[in-house]
Amino acid sequence: MNTKQKTTGKQKIQSLALWILSLVITLSIAVYQRTTGPTYPISGEAQLSDVPVSYVFLRTHGGEGGALVEVGVEDADVEGTLVWRRYPTNERWTEIPMRRESGQLVSELPHQPPAGKVEYYVNLRKGDAKLMLPPDRAVVLRYKGAVPAGVLVPHILLMFAAMLFAARAGLEALTKRANTRFYVAGATGLTLIGGMILGPIVQNYAFGAFWTGVPFGWDLTDNKTLIAMIGWGIAFIATRRNPPARVWVLGASLLMFAIYLIPHSTLGSELDYSTLSEP
Repeated sequence: MNTKQKTTGKQKIQSLALWILSLVITLSIAVYQRTTGPTYPISGEAQLSDVPVSYVFLRTHGGEGGALVEVGVEDADVEGTLVWRRYPTNERWTEIPMRRESGQLVSELPHQPPAGKVEYYVNLRKGDAKLMLPPDRAVVLRYKGAVPAGVLVPHILLMFAAMLFAARAGLEALTKRANTRFYVAGATGLTLIGGMILGPIVQNYAFGAFWTGVPFGWDLTDNKTLIAMIGWGIAFIATRRNPPARVWVLGASLLMFAIYLIPHSTLGSELDYSTLSEP
C-alpha cells in the first residue's frame, strides 16, 4: 500500500468518526428538544391515603375533539374531578366529574381553537382524604390543528438532517479539514427547505398562520429558524468566496446548536381570548 492509499484510508476513517460524532451530537439535541419545553407531558406518582395513583398529563393536543385527561387509580372508591379554565384568563374554574374506565379516572377538556390554551388540574377524593394533581400547579395545554403526515414527517426529517449537517460542518471546520463547502451547502439547503418552507406550512396547519415571527410577531420557533437560516446563509456565501471559511462555518454551527438548546415551542403561538366572544 502506497503513501497516497494510506492517506486516503486514514481520511475515510476520520470522516466516518466525525459522522458518528455528528450523529451522537444530533441525537442528544433531538432528545433534549423532545423532553423539554412547554409541550412535553407532565407525569408522576402519588398516594391518596393508602391508594397508589399515577398520571401523565398532556400539554399539547392536535386535531378535532378535546384533550383526554387520565389518572391511573384502581380503587373504585376514589372519585375524581377535572378542574379547568381557558388560559391566560381570570375566568371561573369549571369542574367536570371524571368517569371510571378500566382502572382509570377519565375526562375530556373541551376543544379549543388552534393556539388556544387551557389550564387544568385534577382533584381526587376518597372519603375524607383529598389529593390535587399535579400537587404544585395547574397544567397548561395548547391546542393545535391536525398536521398531515405528508407535511409533518418531511419537516421533522429535514430538520433532523439539517442538525446532522450542521454538526458535521462544525466538526469539519474545527478539525481543519478541507470540505466545509459541501457540509455548509447541505446544512443551508436542509434548513431552507425543512425550516423556511415546510416549517411555515406546518405552522399554518397547526395554528392558522404561515409566519408569526419577525416582523409580524415574536414566535420564538419561527425566529429561531430565521436566525439559523441567516447564520447558514452567511456561512454559505463565505465558503463560496474564500473556502474553507472555518470561522464562519464554526460560528454558524455553534449558533444553530445554541438555538436548539432553547426548548421547542417556547413562546409559541397563543390565542388571545379577549378577541373572541364569550364561550
